[in-house]
Formats: sequence, C-alpha cells, structure tokens
Amino acid sequence: MKIINSFKKAEALLSRKVISTEYTLSPAFKGKLLEMYGTDQPEQVVRQIVEAVRTRGDKAVREYTLKIDNIELSNIKVSERDIKEACYGLDPDLYKALEAAAKQIRAFHTSQRDALFSGFEKMGNGTIARPLERVGVYAPGGTASYPSTVLMTAIPARVAGVKQVILTTPPGKDGKVPAATLAAAHIADVDLVFCIGGAQAISALAYGTESVPAVDKICGPGNIFVMLAKKQVYGTVDIDGLQGPSEVLIIADIKAKAKLLAAEVLAQAEHDTLASSILITDSPSLAAAVEREVDSQLQELNRCKIASESLKNNGIIIVVDRMEEAIELSNLYAPEHLCLDMADSEAYLDKITNAGCIFYGYAPTVAMGDYVAGPSHALPTGGTARFASPLNISDFIKYTNRVKITGEELEKYGPVAMTIAEAEGLQAHSKTVAVRLSES
Repeated sequence: MKIINSFKKAEALLSRKVISTEYTLSPAFKGKLLEMYGTDQPEQVVRQIVEAVRTRGDKAVREYTLKIDNIELSNIKVSERDIKEACYGLDPDLYKALEAAAKQIRAFHTSQRDALFSGFEKMGNGTIARPLERVGVYAPGGTASYPSTVLMTAIPARVAGVKQVILTTPPGKDGKVPAATLAAAHIADVDLVFCIGGAQAISALAYGTESVPAVDKICGPGNIFVMLAKKQVYGTVDIDGLQGPSEVLIIADIKAKAKLLAAEVLAQAEHDTLASSILITDSPSLAAAVEREVDSQLQELNRCKIASESLKNNGIIIVVDRMEEAIELSNLYAPEHLCLDMADSEAYLDKITNAGCIFYGYAPTVAMGDYVAGPSHALPTGGTARFASPLNISDFIKYTNRVKITGEELEKYGPVAMTIAEAEGLQAHSKTVAVRLSES
C-alpha cells in the first residue's frame, strides 16, 4: 500500500468532483473484447448486447449467455421446483443465517417505511404515495454467489409494497443458479427468478422478452457490463444508481488495533482488483503497523491474488496531523463505506457530510453492514455519496401530486396565473383561466 504523509497530496488524490464511469481495462481484456465483438470499447459492446436483446428477446439472451458464459440455457426461468429443492438441500446453518439476516433487513425497512410512506393533503391539494408495480433486482454471480445482495435489494422492494419482484442472476459453471441465491430469493419472497447475467439480463428486464416481463426499475450491483447496461437503459426504466467497484475509507486513531484495521482493508480488497481501500490516521506508528499487518494477513487469503492487485493499484495509507484533516479528506472522497475506528467516534458523526454508510461503535466493520445490520448494503460509490443515497424504501415509491381547484382559489389566484402565462407568451394557458373566470 502507498503511504502518503502530505495533506495536499492526499487532497489531490482523493478529490473526485468529476465522477468517472470509465474503468481501467487490461490489454488482454481489451484484446478479448476486440476478438469477440469487433471493438475493444465496453460501451459499444454493451450497446450491441442491449440492442440485440431489445429486438430479438430470448433468442439473443441465449446467444450471449453461450458466447459470454459458455453455457447453453435450456430454461431461462428457474422453476419453483428448483427453488424448493435448493432450499431443502442447503446447509441448515446457512439457511438459518439467511433467515436471521432477512429478519433484520425487513425490520429496518419496515420502520423506514412507516416513517416515509405517507401522503399529505393541504386545502384539497396533496401528494399520494404509491409503490412501483414491478421491480427487477440483479445479483452478481458466475464465479461466486451473493445471496446477501438478493436479500438487500428484494426485501426493501417487498416491504415498500412492490407487487412483483423479479430476480436475474448469472448461472454458475454448471449452468444453474447457486442454491444459496435461490434460497435467499425464497426467503425474500421474490416472485420470479431468471438464470441470466450481464448486460443481457439488464436489457431483458428493461424491455421484456418472451420469458422476462419488463420492469419499472432495476436495482442491484454488478460488473462493468451490468453498470454500463443500466446506464444505457435508464429512461426506459428507472435505476437505483451506477454502483462501481467497492470501496472503504477508514479513519483510525492511535488506540485502534493494526490487526483489525488490516483485516478491514483486506475485506474490501478481496472484492475486486478495482476495489479501493484507504486508511487515514494521525499516527505514523499505526500506519506502519497496519502496512506490516496487511502484508502478513494477505498471504492467508484464498483470494490473495485479487486482493494483492487491488492494494497495489488502489490501496492507500494517509498520515495527517489531526483528525479534522481526516474528516475533511473523507468528505471530499465521499466513500461508499466509512469506518470510524476511534475512541470518540460519535463526536465526529455530525461533521461527516458525505458517505454511503458510516460504521462506528465497538466493532466498526463493513461485514456487519454487508450481511446483518439491517440497512441495505446497496450503496452509492465513486464519490456519488455527495448527492446519492443508499437503496431504501423511497427507491420503490412514486409520488403523484393531486390539485383541487375551488371557486375561491380560481377567483383569487386565476389572475396571477394569467399574468405569468402572458409573460411567458403562452396565450392559450392564460385563456383557459380567463374562460373559467368568465363562466364562474
């Protein structure tokens, strides 16, 4: 990991006011894209896939699943029987753990719904809150399964009152959706599950195919192709955001333990070679100790190669003179995950303005938020925490304004509306009010 001892250098490095949606691709990966698609630009590749699925439906979905995943799909939709068998065959401890996590997630978002899901009325005018009709959630897969993502996206949608929740997730090497993912779908009360991944899944959800119903909104993280596809279909459907590589920023003081901090750094690094792990401390000795611990613990990981490359590219330790500088840098960076490992962490909470989720207290570890704390782990990344929020109940609610015009209001405010309409040169607008005034 790189160690930086200058606030100014750190400030320049962490500043990302212009949000980048570009990813650094290796020459080998670009060469593979060029060979498969005739272009080494991911945006163009995704555009091809999205358009093919939009126009050719299930046929294109099967073609690209064979081309990308080397899997020939017999059935796009996962049957109820397969879901039940996955639940029965899953390790009982894992199933209980998923149920316990679901209970926490459901309780948190139910409380959130009760606080947010209400309309209001003032003098006949008001706002009506309604849940979306149909939502698609995406859970990454392929080389691994992410049942936690199913719980963290589907449960808030269901609690909000969404009538139909649909899951798409890539097949494993055996051509099937992993049992843990299917069990999570059952626990989260998902209506339909489809064995599709990547840009083809996002396009299928956005436009619909013979098998997959078109949805109103798509939620959930994914790789570069998933994110670019979500970006391209936005407008046809709503999306929750463009979640990029995972990131953590840790602020720690001299009382923090290097062993725990190193574990937290590696937990993010093992996600992806593009993941970012940043530690800011006012203790040079702690910074050096964490660096040593990271090198030591790294060798014990089964995803050592991924974590090592992640830390080489995006691992940073910053030493500042005082904690106020650490908070300033954190607000500038606007991290997805922010861990406060300090003796007086609560004293700094009100000073933090930009973060997807803040972890503090006795055990400020992201893993608890990833799985069981309750709030959804679908968080804004890439600095978008400056203006974006975590996935929550409000993502699945739409509001409709309602306006009631009384005779008194027409008499009192009609001339005001006419004056403004005429100033804008919209004569017919003014006339609609004038004719009603004359009739009244």
